Amino acid sequence: MTNRNRQLFERAQKCIPGGVNSPVRAFRCVGGTPPFLVSGQGARVTDADGKTYLDYVGSWGPLILGHAPPKVVAAVREIAAQGLSFGAPTEIEVDMAELLCRLLPSLDLVRLVGSGTEATMSAIRLARGHTGRDLLIKFEGCYHGHSDSLLVKAGSGMLTFGHPDSGGVPVDLARHTLVLDYNDDAALAQAFARHGERVAAVIVEPVAGNMNLVAPRPEFLQSLRAQCSQYGSVLIFDEVMTGFRVGLACAQGRYGIRPDLTTLGKVIGGGMPVAAFGGRREIMEKIAPLGPVYQAGTLSGNPLSVAAGLATLRLIQTPGFFAELERRATALCNGLTAAAIKHGAVFSAQSIGGMFGLYFRARCPENFAEVMQCDQAAFNRFFHAMLDAGHYFAPSPFESGFVSSAHSDADIAETVAAAEEVFRKG
Repeated sequence: MTNRNRQLFERAQKCIPGGVNSPVRAFRCVGGTPPFLVSGQGARVTDADGKTYLDYVGSWGPLILGHAPPKVVAAVREIAAQGLSFGAPTEIEVDMAELLCRLLPSLDLVRLVGSGTEATMSAIRLARGHTGRDLLIKFEGCYHGHSDSLLVKAGSGMLTFGHPDSGGVPVDLARHTLVLDYNDDAALAQAFARHGERVAAVIVEPVAGNMNLVAPRPEFLQSLRAQCSQYGSVLIFDEVMTGFRVGLACAQGRYGIRPDLTTLGKVIGGGMPVAAFGGRREIMEKIAPLGPVYQAGTLSGNPLSVAAGLATLRLIQTPGFFAELERRATALCNGLTAAAIKHGAVFSAQSIGGMFGLYFRARCPENFAEVMQCDQAAFNRFFHAMLDAGHYFAPSPFESGFVSSAHSDADIAETVAAAEEVFRKG
């Protein structure tokens, strides 16, 4: 990384923990100095040294239309001239809520919040308040934000309670969380057989995107719905990442599963900070001011963020939008896989909607343990070689990538050609 980026990183480390405001940005997984980005247009970003990259991070998913789409920028400019925030109801909030409820039949009521972490934290509190139970089931490798209940890793064996996965998380709180293997419906059934009457909620990424991309087995999602229905537990689909990324009906529509609560973020803000949680009326009516479960936020539903999100959601309803997005993501994965195989690299890739995963492993993983079998050193070499060539992938082997509607066929071909050269050199 060249001088200006290094200088900025050195400055940042003197006043910001690790020099970054979110850990993965520090490049600790891959080593080296992160580029400090100064602008983005379409599918490309430019760093502080003036180097341009084809971007497959997309602000970690929100930028489904690419950087600075004119209609979204115009919507933000128009609303900004009227005021940035009021802390009072606005019509644009109602427009957003109505649109979300129309697009997702599982949403009877929806509450706007400021971040995905806030949405999942609130949904879990609501599920506990609704059921009067404490126990939460989550899955190893799924990330749902950094609230205490969720920073929990698996115990020493199946059906053991979790342990804190972060400093500052009380052990007693972690004991209210049971961590199971993703895609293991047999373990899920055993957990419910043993603890079902105590389970307030199951929270899951219907397509896992935070241990790289891991696709769900259909019977796993079906088992989630069946077990929660049988035991009166709340099924929470964390669609902060998958929401309006894997299809206009989100993952729940793609796989035909109706959750009790849904969390949304990323795409619904179009690059601005907004998220939401919503679901069945009888559950959502437990939220203050209608019910006893408290949740509030000064900047919730602020007009600037909602304007960006509304403009984005309106644009992605164009007929054929998601078919074309999926075609491009598939072309990228197929091209990279073919290039790797041609030069003898152990590699696999897959995509779902506008999300994709790259693995230095012979087969695409189905759970966290298989993700951990990937060759991290090989990924690191690939990442830096591609970055040097002007192609910006997520700086971690445990993160999904994203294709936007701004990526052209020529962009995909350029990336595949660069990867073939990287694989050729080994």
